[in-house]
Amino acid sequence: MDGVTTAVTGVRATARLVARDDGRGGTALPVLESDGPLALRRTRGTVTEARVLLVGAMSGPLGGDRFTVEAEVHQDARLHVGSAAATIALPGQAKDEARYDVRLTVAEGGELRWLPEQLISAGGSDLYVATRIDLAATGRLVLREEQVLGRAGEEPGRLTSRLALRIAGRTVLDQELSCGPGAPGGWDGPAVLAGHRAVGQLLVARPEFAEEPVPARVLGEGAAVVPLAGPAALVTAVAPDARLLRRVLDAALAALAP
Repeated sequence: MDGVTTAVTGVRATARLVARDDGRGGTALPVLESDGPLALRRTRGTVTEARVLLVGAMSGPLGGDRFTVEAEVHQDARLHVGSAAATIALPGQAKDEARYDVRLTVAEGGELRWLPEQLISAGGSDLYVATRIDLAATGRLVLREEQVLGRAGEEPGRLTSRLALRIAGRTVLDQELSCGPGAPGGWDGPAVLAGHRAVGQLLVARPEFAEEPVPARVLGEGAAVVPLAGPAALVTAVAPDARLLRRVLDAALAALAP
């Protein structure tokens, strides 16, 4: 596996994709670089939008692994990224924390829809996920994160997730949630997950939100939307399981970014 190094501390792998306006109203992918367990596959898109699936070519991330995915959307390009299946964080031979970094950049007039499947924190695993987005003032973003704590009948591993968004160089969101064994006390209490085992976020940024901000409101039981200090809105939801969580986030997506 070219570009991958394996040692007692785990696997290092970086996948990268770049989307550009093709000059004919569509989107080209001049860079589509897979690496080891991170395989990128172009799928059928639309006239204007390119679509890519992230396919897990190996189990993981395991303890000690370091995965990175980088995506750049250039001016006026449109990119939709999903994943072929859920990602499962698993314990490995190395006892070190695993790390999964996602770095996203969207230029003026570009649009990115980042909609992967769930991340499942299996018992005994230890994973830190960091998603950082740099969005230009007229860029558009839809990003969904879903975390499931443990498989059926299983206690979760340790999972820490950080989500940060900058618009036009200004930070409008930077938050972190840690759950599972060893996490700060109260993560499962009434003020955070309240006993639920699925938690998700939907982040939507559109230039028109600057003139018409999304009002804060409750979206049924266990979900709410809040405007951010920029042309963006954040939906946060908890649910008993992944299926119900997806239903809530899909309804929010249809309302915020049809």
